[in-house]
Amino acid sequence: MFTDIKAVLFDLDGTLIDSAPDLGAAADKMRVVRGLPSLPMAHYRPMAGAGARGMIEVALGLTPEHANFDVLREEFFKNYEQCMTQQTYAFDGVHDLISGLLTQGLPWGVVTNKSKRFTDPLMRSMLLFESAKVVISGDTTPHAKPHPEPLFEAARRLAIEPTRCLYVGDDERDIVAGRAAGMRTVAATYGYLGQKADPLQWGAHAIINFPADLLQLLHKA
Repeated sequence: MFTDIKAVLFDLDGTLIDSAPDLGAAADKMRVVRGLPSLPMAHYRPMAGAGARGMIEVALGLTPEHANFDVLREEFFKNYEQCMTQQTYAFDGVHDLISGLLTQGLPWGVVTNKSKRFTDPLMRSMLLFESAKVVISGDTTPHAKPHPEPLFEAARRLAIEPTRCLYVGDDERDIVAGRAAGMRTVAATYGYLGQKADPLQWGAHAIINFPADLLQLLHKA
């Protein structure tokens, strides 16, 4: 299944990096300035993969249908910009995973729904991303995942057929987008997943519980 892979693409938050502490801090600040008690990080972590929508729902109990949601989202974004590199780290094993891909001569990159406004500062702040050959943000193309266009764009920039690419993510949208692009897909269970997520139902070609498991899949191939 993975014998002809020529490039590996990754989702960002919950797959390569653990940004939940900074996302949670940005949301919790919204509570504190409103005189509400701070919430433990355990409340925010399961919803970190849902971005601003998930964080605001945890912090204030409000959904995108709320009349002032756009204003609240921008408040969250400004909070996040101030703290986004303070407590964000690569998951254990990710550095070794990337080193292993480079040793095998496999180019790698990132396809995320995070907007360029946040992706670029994160890339610059972490040495991990110096070897990335392509980075596609949520606003790089007119569409975001689960639409396949961001993955098609990554493949075009790598000059590699989508069918020769592997996409790894911790959200069902990642798998839907990857399959729609004709890529092989791998679901990562060590990320955020969400409260009711079941990766077995996503239709991924494989599931990994640790970053190193991906190297084992490729070695077996």
